[in-house]
Amino acid sequence: MALLNFKRKETEARKGATPEVETFLQDYSIEVMPRTAEKVDSFRDLLPAGTRVYIAHIEGTPIEDMVRTAARLNDDGFQVMPHFPARIIKDRATLADWIARYQGEADVHQALLLAGGVAAPHGDFDSSMQLMETGLFDEAGFTRLHVAGHPEGNRDIDPDGGTGNVDAALLWKNEFQSRTDAEMALATQFAFDADPIIAWADGLKEAGITLPVHIGIAGPAKLQTLIKFAIACGVGPSLKVLQKRALDVTKLLLPYEPTDVLNELAAHKAANPDFNITNVHFFPLGGIKTNATWAIENGGSSAVPANA
Repeated sequence: MALLNFKRKETEARKGATPEVETFLQDYSIEVMPRTAEKVDSFRDLLPAGTRVYIAHIEGTPIEDMVRTAARLNDDGFQVMPHFPARIIKDRATLADWIARYQGEADVHQALLLAGGVAAPHGDFDSSMQLMETGLFDEAGFTRLHVAGHPEGNRDIDPDGGTGNVDAALLWKNEFQSRTDAEMALATQFAFDADPIIAWADGLKEAGITLPVHIGIAGPAKLQTLIKFAIACGVGPSLKVLQKRALDVTKLLLPYEPTDVLNELAAHKAANPDFNITNVHFFPLGGIKTNATWAIENGGSSAVPANA
């Protein structure tokens, strides 16, 4: 136990914002679900004013719950970006209804468009590209559209383990930004290792992809929780970071924190200002309060809560 206590004290001693991480976390975003949002008494006690908050739309969640959560967050002064998962949207009329509800009841003008994590489409749509092609988001005056990025591939899209379909979709989405008035960006799946992330982002630039990248980062959580989510979401090479940690008895009982990966990415950004990762997007797999507390302790002025 003495070893574990020593390790915990060592972890606590490392807390505190570095200039590079403070800058890198500027305008970070975070993700919630209606059922997790209900457990938060005050987002303004946890998040900086104007934080972009994505609302994940899981299959089976009523649109009424999504809109209610969006309205609450908007009333609290946050930028609201609900998910529009193509495969659970039945048809064009349903999509138009969702857009109208979000705008009419929650003043939403931003959206994350993605295929969605279901195997078979519920209706007419199979991909985020089909949602964009409807023109409904431009007609409604959406100011920002984000689309999904996959630093380690996606077996739902490329079952063979390659990246051919993902790469083709990225080129299409990159071209689409010339046909929309909305600002666009890539919001990515989470990863745990900076090196594959940097290599992927550099590869985008080499391929002519100019969409800015909002890199997905898993917030603090129990190691078992992260491994479960990583396997379910198809995280690839960087899963080895978690597996290696699981073999280290001095770290096995300690919660994972994203300190190392963010330090490395922040240092790379500081040394390469034109690096195309512009923002951090947190997946609060260990809880919103836990994630926000980590950001406050490590993000300096970039993470000061609205009510502070």
